Amino acid sequence: MKRFLHPFWLFLPILFLALLSACNRGRVRVLEIAYVSAVQANLRDRVAAVYEKVGVVKNGDRVEVLDHDRRFVKVRTATGAMGWIEQRYLVGQNVFDQIQKLTADSQNDPVQAQGVTRNDTNLHVEPGRDTEHLYQISSGEKLALLKRGTAAKPGAVAPPSRSASGSKSQDKQPVPVIEDWWLVRDSHNRVGWVLARMVDLDVSLDIAQYAEGQRIIAFFVLNQVQDGDKKVSQYLTVLTEPKDGLPFDFNQIRVFTWNVKRHRYETAYRERMEGVLPVTVTQENFDKEGLLPVFVVRTKDDNGNVTERKYKLNTPIVRRVLAPGEEPVRSVSRKAKRRR
Repeated sequence: MKRFLHPFWLFLPILFLALLSACNRGRVRVLEIAYVSAVQANLRDRVAAVYEKVGVVKNGDRVEVLDHDRRFVKVRTATGAMGWIEQRYLVGQNVFDQIQKLTADSQNDPVQAQGVTRNDTNLHVEPGRDTEHLYQISSGEKLALLKRGTAAKPGAVAPPSRSASGSKSQDKQPVPVIEDWWLVRDSHNRVGWVLARMVDLDVSLDIAQYAEGQRIIAFFVLNQVQDGDKKVSQYLTVLTEPKDGLPFDFNQIRVFTWNVKRHRYETAYRERMEGVLPVTVTQENFDKEGLLPVFVVRTKDDNGNVTERKYKLNTPIVRRVLAPGEEPVRSVSRKAKRRR
């Protein structure tokens, strides 16, 4: 006995395909995820000299990439707006992930100084003007400085030494210009690298005036003393020569204490060394002396080995704190209670 299919079942596959087509209508395949690295950019309705603006994207916005056309990319924003944008205004997911990793890895890094941006500047994933960047930091924004780095300035070479003769200097390879960079945390808790000359340290002028031509690269409040009806901070400052590209982070430390009788800062301690960041500041109990501020600096020898030196401040005296079995190191130091 022959069995015949009902006409409804014959049309079921066709109906399914029609429904699937309707569901996919209006959908566009996402090629990749990108982020806007420009401060702001317009979305165009087409790639042409004359176009209509169909939307605006801002720095850090996440977009879906739908199509490519030479130097333009078609994107869709989180709000569903679609349009074309120049490729140079976008960075890939890998750059975003690198910034996220820097931020996560630096959560517990001690802050070395507070700074303020001189101009609008980019937050890079590595030291270097040609490295990738995502976020842009506005002029005047406050930053926490975490770590120093260096990178060669693209296309720039150091001038030849005056002592070199003309013939010999021609045989030497050009020496690149090295610039200092800072790993910073911005006001949005994002971490990345900025060119050091774009940041001014937010150090008290009462202390900055005693730099004596040196560059303060880090500063710390050790404690506060009472002077009449006000409290005054006492500082550790970390200084170096006023030039970029040095093989060490600093070469001098100074401690400034407040003389409550004369109502002024005095240099309580200074020492020269080739040091590397970070410097850490804590407090420690020293029995009869009580709870005192303590700071640890790290020095580097000719072989690149890093060792720590601990100091305590019992105002106005600064002394080394030796670990069990540690021998005192002869160093160029000077304790002085004189005005600088």
